[in-house]
Amino acid sequence: MATSDETRNIRERVPFLDRRTLHVLLTVLAVAAALAFLWLAWDVLAAFLFAIFFAYLIDPLVKWVARSTRMPRGYAIAVVYLLVIGALVVLFLFVGPPIAHEAKKLADILPQLYERVASGKIASQLGAQHGWSDETQARIRQFLAGHSGDIDRLTQEIATRLARLGSNILWLLLIPILAVFFLKDGEKLSQAMLDVVEPRRQREFLEGVVNDIHHMLAHYIRAQLVLAALAMIAYVAGLNLLRVPYATILGVIGGVWEFIPTVGPLISFLLFFGVALGSGYSHLLFLVVFLAAWRGVEDYVISPRIMEKQLELHPLAVLFGVLAGGEVGGILGVYLSIPVMAAARIFWRRWSAYSRQQASPTR
Repeated sequence: MATSDETRNIRERVPFLDRRTLHVLLTVLAVAAALAFLWLAWDVLAAFLFAIFFAYLIDPLVKWVARSTRMPRGYAIAVVYLLVIGALVVLFLFVGPPIAHEAKKLADILPQLYERVASGKIASQLGAQHGWSDETQARIRQFLAGHSGDIDRLTQEIATRLARLGSNILWLLLIPILAVFFLKDGEKLSQAMLDVVEPRRQREFLEGVVNDIHHMLAHYIRAQLVLAALAMIAYVAGLNLLRVPYATILGVIGGVWEFIPTVGPLISFLLFFGVALGSGYSHLLFLVVFLAAWRGVEDYVISPRIMEKQLELHPLAVLFGVLAGGEVGGILGVYLSIPVMAAARIFWRRWSAYSRQQASPTR
């Protein structure tokens, strides 16, 4: 039987038997298992996360109805759902048909636009409009024809991601249903999660994380909705004023992409410019000036007043999160990446403060 001195010598020679090292290894394995679970259950997780976001979006209206009518929260939720459904029906009856008609026209013309760009024929069209020399047109045609494979791969990638979104449509239909449970029992669920933790400091840590994420999500989702609505109005009005082809549907799409900070506006710009270019629009400079002016107004006037730096994420971190989210979950992953990264940042900040408290000799 080994003595305590012999055991100590073994641990000194084999450092992986150290308790701290084992704790780190177990933590890494637990994190890896959690990430693997999230990867495998991504569709279900995305539906639950969107349900939480939807609940945060309409929760102020539910509280207002419950407070004004003094009815139970469950009835207030039902009233709000009926109001939302009614508003959507009215909106689609008046606005839906022209948008759907324009979307169909754009979908019909996209293959022709793609063929003109991939074959280089667009160079002759633009050259005739802007008076380019034959040499310039030939160079552009050669460049586009030489990169036709890249254009084809990009097109296939976009089609694949859209098809993946379509395959998840059933999960999207579950979002309003799941949101009912979060609206009705969200506080109970949070309290039940906190009740699992008994040590005072661990409970304080978890309460801080939950409260910070709650305030971040509530402010972020409503602020993004306001920004998206303002951007949609500006895009639709500006593009129609400039007589850009398919202005209404492009403005609606641009407003939807506005939910993604930093990357969404860039995608909208490329979409607007690409459709205008492929359609033979002759006032591209005016379009660029309009988009740049709106970007400046939104980024430096409107957004700072609405967002108030709630996320505190560097633009490079936002770009990484969007790209990683797109690889993991497609278009849904792109939309979820920013709030998930912000929540991770909150957890890390709280955990660092908690670890410093635990290491303090005065604890």
